[in-house]
Amino acid sequence: MNPGYAGRTELPDNLKALFRPVSMMVPNYSLIAEISLFSFVFGNAKQLANKITTTFKLSSEHLSSQDHYDFGMRAVKTVISVAGNLKRENPNMDERQICLRALRDVNVPKFLKYDLKLFNGIVSDLFPRMVEEAVDYGALELAIRHSCLVLGLEDVKDYVRKVIQLYETTVVRHGLMLVGPTGSGKTKCYETLKVAMTSLKGQPQPSGYPFQAVQTYVLNPKSITMGQLYGEFDLQTHEWTDGILPFLVRVGINAPDKDKRWYVFDGPVDAVWIENMNTVLDNNKKLCLSSGEIIKLRDTMTMMFEVADLAVASPATVWDGLDYIWEPGVLGLNPFISCWLKRVPQLRQAYLAEFEALFAFYVLPAIELVR
Repeated sequence: MNPGYAGRTELPDNLKALFRPVSMMVPNYSLIAEISLFSFVFGNAKQLANKITTTFKLSSEHLSSQDHYDFGMRAVKTVISVAGNLKRENPNMDERQICLRALRDVNVPKFLKYDLKLFNGIVSDLFPRMVEEAVDYGALELAIRHSCLVLGLEDVKDYVRKVIQLYETTVVRHGLMLVGPTGSGKTKCYETLKVAMTSLKGQPQPSGYPFQAVQTYVLNPKSITMGQLYGEFDLQTHEWTDGILPFLVRVGINAPDKDKRWYVFDGPVDAVWIENMNTVLDNNKKLCLSSGEIIKLRDTMTMMFEVADLAVASPATVWDGLDYIWEPGVLGLNPFISCWLKRVPQLRQAYLAEFEALFAFYVLPAIELVR
């Protein structure tokens, strides 16, 4: 039992007396990482495993404590699986370079701005004189920039980078979280990626496989009861009624096409409803219903959770422990202003320059003063 965790309680003493006490120990992360890297045909697995585990050990000691930071076995496992994918794609690439890129790909999206500098320092100490090779996202980046314009957004460099990070995450994981305050661009981020990937259907991805069209199903799990979400038995007739999630998953499984399907849970994540998705989010990828039915998810299905914070649920709740953080400070206010100016129909072209000048003169300094 884990009494400190939301939704769980201590066992009563009379029940506790019936169980034998168990002591737990921290596993040897280095050894687990080393064996996993060997299984991905890394020649220098021992040294690289030490570097990976040391990175997380130092990060947990030196970085700030945030609800969404997780430096345990989940994080190590994720880095190793990313490194394995990279090794498969680029068998001749330097192994240290692969591990460096895997560490960055997994961790950079979730760190806050001031923690990123510390993390970069830790990584540069462990991988001295290693310069990370840039990845060419040519067609994808162009498609993302075009999608931004289609959706009436600004193709800001930092925003495009965030969308690419989300793409990287969807490639590796079938369960992920978009975490950030309201109005920070989480919804637009996955919508932009959806439009971009759909427009590239059939073209090769950086991994070599062709892009697939994307379909999204958005629901708010906290606006409905558990029975309506997962399904329930009628107490009188003992009839089973499917919930919204099993219905949508069945639609995806029975579909004749190979389109990717993203199930977006847009609402607060807490231990009450998400605990029932443990088997979906771990490596089983099976939705187990209380009717006894087990639905196996396709590889093209992804569970996304769009939340404001992780105050009532740790990254352990989503088994992958992979968060994708969005910091509103990255964008600034200018993209919002220019998008608004594009959308206001009454404004004729003649007044746009005046409006921009007024915003720059009054609004931006005023907000700075208030802050």
